Amino acid sequence: MTSRAPRSPVWHPFTQHAIAPAPIEIAGAQGAYLRTPEGDLILDAISSWWVVTHGHCHPRIVAAIREQAEKLDQVIFAGFTHEPAEKLARALVEMAPPGLAHVFYSDSGSTAVEVALKMALGYWRNTGAPRTRVVALEHAYHGDTVGTMSAGARGVFNASYEPLLFDVTRVPFPAAGGEQETLDALEAACKAEPVAALIVEPLILGAGGMLVWKSETLAEMRRICDRYDVLLIADEVMTGWGRTGTLFACEQAGVTPDILCLAKGLTGGHLPLAATLSSEAIFQAHYSQDRAKTFFHSSSYTANPIACAAGLANIAIWRDEPVLERIAKLTSMHERRLAQFGTDETFASVRQCGTIAALDLKVEDAGYLANAGPRLMEFFLNKGILMRPLGNTIYVMAPYCVTPEQLDTVYSAIGAASAVVLSGGR
Repeated sequence: MTSRAPRSPVWHPFTQHAIAPAPIEIAGAQGAYLRTPEGDLILDAISSWWVVTHGHCHPRIVAAIREQAEKLDQVIFAGFTHEPAEKLARALVEMAPPGLAHVFYSDSGSTAVEVALKMALGYWRNTGAPRTRVVALEHAYHGDTVGTMSAGARGVFNASYEPLLFDVTRVPFPAAGGEQETLDALEAACKAEPVAALIVEPLILGAGGMLVWKSETLAEMRRICDRYDVLLIADEVMTGWGRTGTLFACEQAGVTPDILCLAKGLTGGHLPLAATLSSEAIFQAHYSQDRAKTFFHSSSYTANPIACAAGLANIAIWRDEPVLERIAKLTSMHERRLAQFGTDETFASVRQCGTIAALDLKVEDAGYLANAGPRLMEFFLNKGILMRPLGNTIYVMAPYCVTPEQLDTVYSAIGAASAVVLSGGR
């Protein structure tokens, strides 16, 4: 693979620069492909960190960005508003599970969840019954800000920052056959002390290892939260916008969370934008003549007009085009291609949730820091495919425009990877 960039002052995310190869320069993108300055194509099998839904540089979204940039680029959002933000908020409320009534904008998945946690604690404080206990799932990942790291699993991601993190109660991941243990642990936590909120990644954990769990368990979690008056926060930063087979993963459980976190696919992957949707009750807890009950959160670029225009174009695509049909087709394509690995003894835990497919390469040092991870990534890049395994966990999360032939290329490379990587080759 060409176009390795020369030494740079840039500090890249999740990169150990002492041992990582130089980053690959990308000059353009279209559909499911990235393009280097030399014209080499790289198939983007992970949607550039899970954000690109309809394909790179989708013409409708690009046109909306261009048009908005020529009218209004940015305005402070405290005390001001603009048409793209208003239209997008109304559209999100209309599309979201019923009962969510208000939209708070931010600019990343981490901040969307950080906002949700602050909303939950603010709700309890402002209603005169302060609660601070948060319950989260084992293996969860919710972001890299202090609050989201606190809600996420403790480990290599956040060990250096432990003194900054607040304590949360963790319940076991609801693995197949162990769902009741999870539900019992959640109920016990609610009985032990007043709980402010339960936060979950519905149906599949992302950075925690692409771990799949059942919608029935989510529905029961909602019932337990209702029983003990606990707010339910759904972190759909990754799972939203069709990844699990429906527009939002919560739909499959028939539940409405009290707070819903959206980002990544909100603009089709074209610009950073996030939204935290809340129930009317949470908004009303902050609605007061007392200015001390204001929801104190913002960023300079809250509800950037250009990003909101991109979000509106994304929603127009969902409304005008057969996106769910494409998602159903992609889901079936994954299912057929995954079947070949069910009897392959070099892999374990072959699994799927909608358009997300994953399987584990059997290695002695399994986990995020497994030595196989960098070797797998290099192997796939040499095949012209962008894959970024989570240690020994290989996953595919392609944009919805991916073709059967492109997906065949991905799965062929996965099949060849085990023999090469396990032998120490490239």
